[in-house]
Amino acid sequence: MSGEFRRYLFPHDHPRVAEVRGMDPYAYRDFAATPGSFTGGLVEGWTPLYRNDFRGVTENGTIRRGLYPLTPPEPGEEAPVAQMVAAAEDLLAALDDDARERVRFVVDAVEWQTWANPEFMQFDTGLRLDGQPQDVRDKALALVRASLSPEGYELAHAMMLINGFLGEVVDLPTVLNEFSYNIALYGRPDLHAPWGWQLFGHHCAVNCLVVEGRMLLSPVFLGSEPDEIDAGPRAGLRDVFADRIALGLRLMAALDDSQRQAAVVYEQMVDPAMPEGRVHPGDERHLAGAFQDNRVIPFEGVRVAELSAEAQSAALQIAASFVRLLPDGPRAARMREIEAHLDETWFSWIGGSEPGDVFYYRLQSPVLVAELDHHCGVFLDYDTPQTFHIHTVMRTPHGNDYGRSWVRQWQERNDPG
Repeated sequence: MSGEFRRYLFPHDHPRVAEVRGMDPYAYRDFAATPGSFTGGLVEGWTPLYRNDFRGVTENGTIRRGLYPLTPPEPGEEAPVAQMVAAAEDLLAALDDDARERVRFVVDAVEWQTWANPEFMQFDTGLRLDGQPQDVRDKALALVRASLSPEGYELAHAMMLINGFLGEVVDLPTVLNEFSYNIALYGRPDLHAPWGWQLFGHHCAVNCLVVEGRMLLSPVFLGSEPDEIDAGPRAGLRDVFADRIALGLRLMAALDDSQRQAAVVYEQMVDPAMPEGRVHPGDERHLAGAFQDNRVIPFEGVRVAELSAEAQSAALQIAASFVRLLPDGPRAARMREIEAHLDETWFSWIGGSEPGDVFYYRLQSPVLVAELDHHCGVFLDYDTPQTFHIHTVMRTPHGNDYGRSWVRQWQERNDPG
């Protein structure tokens, strides 16, 4: 029912919102890092992780080589590199010298790994858009639009619009707004050499790399609290993750009793059978979120290749829903890569599986981690997961997050010394 989230609004003078009202992003960043604050524990736990040497997510701790050969794209599968280069150069031309220096990093910089999805700015990587002129904001979004599919841009931008709407609803516009996001460029925009961009902030983080006509989007975090805009000029935006929700339920409905029993690794969202730490204070049930670049995530649940044709179809559609931010050509290449590993793809579930239930699921293979989780309240007042607060994460395991495997191969070919 539209507007259900309004039942959970904090009173305007509640400390959870009142004590940060009026803070700018930098004051709020310092407040968020304070031990004992709502977010202090997250900052303390996440901050050291990004400095670890990047290896990549694995299912068993061992990196598999050869999963991502840097070969020319098939005809029709090329990334829109020329229009991306033009948009990036347009953005750079709009910046002054200081901003141009701050927005740019080398293509394999550790700063890639500083992205995060909370509302507090743990790392001020690149340029904070809500501190930039409207022209710069527009050109940053133009780069994102030039890189993604139309429907992918619409989905990512919806996260930003909903974030601004949430800020209006809880009267925290300096903390939550449409442009409370950082953008950074990695490498020099080029038709062939590796380069990319990164956009991150509350409920939206996208990392994009192109090289030799190939494109990768990973890691990608998209989420919303609430999952609608029920008032104002953008009213009517709602159910932004309806396809991912429906496909998960459809897959579960296609399982027989023994398969469903195997798929459900925990029956409750916070289950007494869970080991300590399985529910994280920020990520909740997610395993592949921010700063988890080297995490070992074992396969769990059921092997998709052993399921019915209907369940396999739903699994592949889940994968397709996560990679639909890619333009048509790179998306086709990515789906072919995912389908080639169907016999090593696993699906797991936590929670209920009836319409209206809250749940977590993970589709995982050597080349994909796709997670969806219903979360507890952050700026709305509820301490059990609700259907209108959704987080989704996508990773490319075994070393190709941030296109890092491709970058390494390109560097070895072009600078073997």
